[in-house]
Amino acid sequence: MKKNSKKRTIDPDNPPLTRARLARFRPAIEVVPNIVAAYRKRLGRPPEGTGTKVQVTLRLDPAVIAHFKATGEGWQSRINETLAKAIAPKRRNS
Repeated sequence: MKKNSKKRTIDPDNPPLTRARLARFRPAIEVVPNIVAAYRKRLGRPPEGTGTKVQVTLRLDPAVIAHFKATGEGWQSRINETLAKAIAPKRRNS
């Protein structure tokens, strides 16, 4: 009968994370600032006091809400963008 071996094998390509190795890590903003900035872009409600938007209560079809929610975070901002495009002056063919 074989005994269960509790000996752990260490993967040389992925050694355990020790306090010493962790101390050498740098914040992501220092390593790839452009990627971090893209993730930090804020969608949704603007900062307080800007006065650029007005809060309203609006009833929409469930299918409309489901469509925009399915696209992920920021769905309310995308509804706003879609409505803004709908009222933008259309170019006339001259």
